[in-house]
Amino acid sequence: MFESVKKILIEQLKLEDGVEVTPSSRIKADLGADSLDILQLLMTIEDEYNVRIPDEALAKFDTVEDVCNYLETLEKK
Repeated sequence: MFESVKKILIEQLKLEDGVEVTPSSRIKADLGADSLDILQLLMTIEDEYNVRIPDEALAKFDTVEDVCNYLETLEKK
């Protein structure tokens, strides 16, 4: 799950090779995402995993791990 989300983040945010993405990376503070990036990320993840992420869940996404954990809970349902 992490590798898939990491790949999406790298592509969406156009991160350079030297930028390290870890589970604890903060999407806005560490990776430089702005609100438009977050919306694009959300749409890509929804398309990739065929899910819908409500706004209240999106508001809780601070780290890459938060996104992965949320997607893993959806897979278990």
